[in-house]
Amino acid sequence: MTLISGRPLRGEFADHAAGNIDFVEGDDAVAALRAQGSRVESMLREWSDGGVAGLRYAEGKWTPREVIGHLIDDERIFVYRAMCVARGEPLALPGFDEKLYAANAEHESRTVESLRDEYAVTRAASVAFFSSLSERQWMRKGIVNGYSASVRGLAFHIAGHELHHLRILADKYFTDKRTDPARSLP
Repeated sequence: MTLISGRPLRGEFADHAAGNIDFVEGDDAVAALRAQGSRVESMLREWSDGGVAGLRYAEGKWTPREVIGHLIDDERIFVYRAMCVARGEPLALPGFDEKLYAANAEHESRTVESLRDEYAVTRAASVAFFSSLSERQWMRKGIVNGYSASVRGLAFHIAGHELHHLRILADKYFTDKRTDPARSLP
């Protein structure tokens, strides 16, 4: 039986993530990740390789494929952090340079289908991990990138961070809401 994580409180995640976490509905990280995963996979089924190829809303901004690749990278890192904290890791966990990762990932050279498949298996692994946690594990805290974070705070970070980027996709890349594949997303 999967336990409901409960909604994280201030001090369980980075201060800069509060605005994004506020957009996550409910108090169950696993339910939020499942629901968002289904919506993102549906959105990606609507994208064509040609339709998103090289699309940028401004110079130096990521393409939609690079955004999805970034979400995959970020989720893997935050699940790793959550696993470390859940298992009682006493050492502080380092940060990462998301711009460096994106620059070296070559996501723009991939098909939308390959990114959708990778996103789906990454999300399934995340949901499986978070579904296995006990109440005590959800509440464990550790130091991540210089701040104190609980496992549930890290899980809500994944969901909130994803919603942040999906809003950018909707507002900056797919502004015609009638044809926007992210129209059901905030």
